[in-house]
Amino acid sequence: MGRAFEFRKARKMKRWSAMSKAFTRIGKDIVMAVKKGGPDPNSNSRLRAVIQNAKSVNMPKDNIERAIKRASDKSLGDFKEVIFEGYAPHGIAVLVETATDNNTRTVANVRFYFNKCDGNLGTAGSVSFMFDHVCNFRVSVREMDMEELELELIDFGVEEIFEDDDGVLIYAPFESFGAIQNYLETHSIDILSSGFERIPQVTKKISTDEAADVEKLLEKIEEDDDVQNVYHTMDESSSEE
Repeated sequence: MGRAFEFRKARKMKRWSAMSKAFTRIGKDIVMAVKKGGPDPNSNSRLRAVIQNAKSVNMPKDNIERAIKRASDKSLGDFKEVIFEGYAPHGIAVLVETATDNNTRTVANVRFYFNKCDGNLGTAGSVSFMFDHVCNFRVSVREMDMEELELELIDFGVEEIFEDDDGVLIYAPFESFGAIQNYLETHSIDILSSGFERIPQVTKKISTDEAADVEKLLEKIEEDDDVQNVYHTMDESSSEE
């Protein structure tokens, strides 16, 4: 298996968000999707993807519909996607994805977390080059020939396809998202969820005590309501010894 498989396995084992946090994140994704492409999922591919993700975490249909209706209100402010980059203690690179309606608040909060936990908030581009920006799709496994699917998707830049307990996972470069989504939909392949991730190109092994210092910062950041995702270059096994 490749890096995407190992990355997914480590994140699944270590840091799945609580359901309430997942609902908050998806609610913001719905607002951003509706603001950019309108409230009709049939003509808004990004909204279709978010709705699939909402269903994958068992978000009630009523919640989804209310979020779309609320997002359609022109008086409602929009969320802006902002990325923060920096270093945790012991030279671990950290990349933080946020969705915020108040950038001043979010900047202040993220800077506070880094400073409080002996990290350093960096400038744009200071660590992002250490991560590959990829898209992913989880699709249903029913009556699916994995080898045939992989051959069909190679032309779209797909780098890894593997199966886990919940379906088949497809990983490709970030820019391939639209083409792959279109292929899967036109071939009636059920998309269970989809999204984007940043996979570290190289991870760093540190001691258990050092890993505890890094985890303290990561937990502080992840608790913030403006934060959507947190990625880092620490070898996940560092905190398991």
